[in-house]
Order: sequence, then structure tokens, then C-alpha cells
Amino acid sequence: MNTAQAKRVLETALLCSTQPVTLRDLRVLFDDALGADTLKVLLEELQLDWAERGLELVSVATGWRFQSRPELRVYLDKLNPEKPPKYTRAVMETLAIIAYRQPVTRGDMEDIRGVTINTQILKQLEDRGWVEVIGHRESVGRPGLYATTRQFLDDLGLASLDQLPLLPSVDSQAAALSSLNTPEEDPSQPSLSLEEAIEETEAETGAEAETEAATDNEAPLQPTINEGPTHE
Repeated sequence: MNTAQAKRVLETALLCSTQPVTLRDLRVLFDDALGADTLKVLLEELQLDWAERGLELVSVATGWRFQSRPELRVYLDKLNPEKPPKYTRAVMETLAIIAYRQPVTRGDMEDIRGVTINTQILKQLEDRGWVEVIGHRESVGRPGLYATTRQFLDDLGLASLDQLPLLPSVDSQAAALSSLNTPEEDPSQPSLSLEEAIEETEAETGAEAETEAATDNEAPLQPTINEGPTHE
């Protein structure tokens, strides 16, 4: 089998799969005749082949998949105009704390947020498959340690946590993740365009800064009184 044929097999398998495919599973296509390094080279060539198309080949936490490009999502959304309900700010802030500070206990999250976290919030995140308990802290009560899942990374379109944007505060982190609201059941479309979410967060931050600056400029100036020398 030559390179062109191998790429054709990979392309077909990935396009027909409803889930990301691991390198191990891709090797099965060739009866393990191709090593992991060779497959990676072929996949990178496929990425270049699709560079100018509406779909892109990406590597996420659980394998390789084709997905629609983020800039085309606005058009795809027209096929399904009904928007799913958004998660509350409390849910998104809790998710951001887990994502950026994992592993964390419920007590850690409450200390950071400054409020009590409702059990239902964590249940929502667990039911969605974004967080899970990975162990227990050896302290009083042995509280559960929460961390994000590989499904969370897949929905973000990321291969690892190292690719999360560096954002300074819980508010900005939650805002960047806010597009994670229950995606349509379409494996070819990522749940979140991280770049768009970050741009939106930065735009909101910039707008707030401009508003504050404008408010400062509109503040009435106090007249300067030059008393001059006094004559007795």
C-alpha cells in the first residue's frame, strides 16, 4: 500500500467515525503494519490536504477527528436555530475553577468563589461528562478531588490542559468556557470555538475598560483656585 492509499483509508475511517479515533485503533486499519510515527506523518499530511476546506482534521484528548471550522459555525447554526439553554454563571465559574486549579475539593471551590456550592452544580457537570472525582484528599472527611475529563477536552477541541488559555481571573476563565453550553449532537462540530470565546472575553474586558475611561473623562473637573499672596 502506497502513501496515497494509506491516506485515503485514514481519511475515510475518520470521516465515517462518530467519535475521535486513537492512533492505536488507526493502526488496526493496517494490521499494525504502520507504526505510530508513520501514522502521525500521514495525519499531518491530511491536515495540510484539508487546510482550505470547511472541515479540519484535529487531534483532541481521545484521538483524531474531523470537525467543522470555527469560522463556519455561524452558518451551520442556521440549520438548527434553536439554542440550547445556557448554564448559569455559578456552574461556569465552578467549571473554570476545576479546569484551572484541578484537582480541587468542593471546599477549595467554595473558598475561591466565596459562596457555598450547591450539590446540583457539581451533579450537572458530572452528568455532562466534564468533571469527575479522581480521588480523595487525606484530610478530615476525605473530601473528593474533582478534575476535568477527556470528554471536556474533546468538547473544547483540545488535546491537553496545557492548551487552555492563560486568563487571570475566575470571571475571565468562566467567560472563556461559557460557550460550552450543551452542544448539538453533531460529532463533526466542536462544542466550543475557544478562539472566539477568548476574543469575546477580551472584547468585553476592553469595552468595560473604555466605559470606565469615558466615565472618568466625564467627571466634573474641580476648579483650581489661585489664592495668590495675601495682603494684610
